Formats: sequence, C-alpha cells, structure tokens
Amino acid sequence: MTRLGALRDGRRLVQFASVGLVGAMLDLTVSSALYLYIGIRPEIAKIVGAECAIILMFLLNDRYTFGQAGGSRWIDRLTRLLRSNVVRSGGIAVQVIVVFVLTRLPVSVMVGGTDVWPVVTMPIAIGCGFVVNYAGETLITWRVHRAMESR
Repeated sequence: MTRLGALRDGRRLVQFASVGLVGAMLDLTVSSALYLYIGIRPEIAKIVGAECAIILMFLLNDRYTFGQAGGSRWIDRLTRLLRSNVVRSGGIAVQVIVVFVLTRLPVSVMVGGTDVWPVVTMPIAIGCGFVVNYAGETLITWRVHRAMESR
C-alpha cells in the first residue's frame, strides 16, 4: 500500500476523528477541572489535559483505528506511544501557529459587542492540527503503509 493509499482510507479517517472527539472531551474536562477546582495555572492544566488525551487517544487508536498495524509486544506499543507524543506535539504546534497567525489578521467578528474572532480561529486551528495528526499517526506512529505491505 502506498502512503497516499494509507491516508485515503475513509473508514480509518472516521475512526480517527471519533477517537479525536473523545480525546478533546477528556482534554477539556481534565484541564478545566485542574484549573477550576484545584487552582493549577491554566497553561499547566492544559498541558496535563492534553497529555491525558494523547494517552487515551493512543490506546483507543491502537485498538480501534490502527488495530491491524504495528506489533503487539509491549516494546512495540511503547515505541508507538513515544512516536505518537512527538506527532501530537507537532499537531499542537500547528494549532498554536494557526491561532497566532489568524488572530493577528485585521479581522473582527462582533457578537453582542464582543470580538469573538479569536474563538472562531480555534476550530480552524483544530482542523489544521487534525490533518497533521492524522497524517503523522497513519504514516509515522503506526506506519500503516508498511503494515499493509508486509501482509
């Protein structure tokens, strides 16, 4: 299977997106709870929430989305978890860059006297990060194209 073929699998893409939704909910829950109830600084709470989500998404993707790819030994899984963290860090970096760039454009979206343009940029950034994460997880973490060739 080619790399492009591995990326064009619609079933895998939907599975990956559904796992991402679960991860986003966990991230928001953990980071909000740490900030609101324990008083941890928001940026630290966000890092902890994101890492919890990365681990959960890895476990779900390892079983559900990419179950046919990668070895089943614990060392194989640990290696994929480390690669997944690197890939997801790239996705987070893309999101931050997109928000940074878009919020500096001369754009305003006024709702009830408040400029919500910075909030509007966040789903755009998540979409860009999703593309990076999907490609990276498919090609780098689970190496789907190689797994399909070896069958």
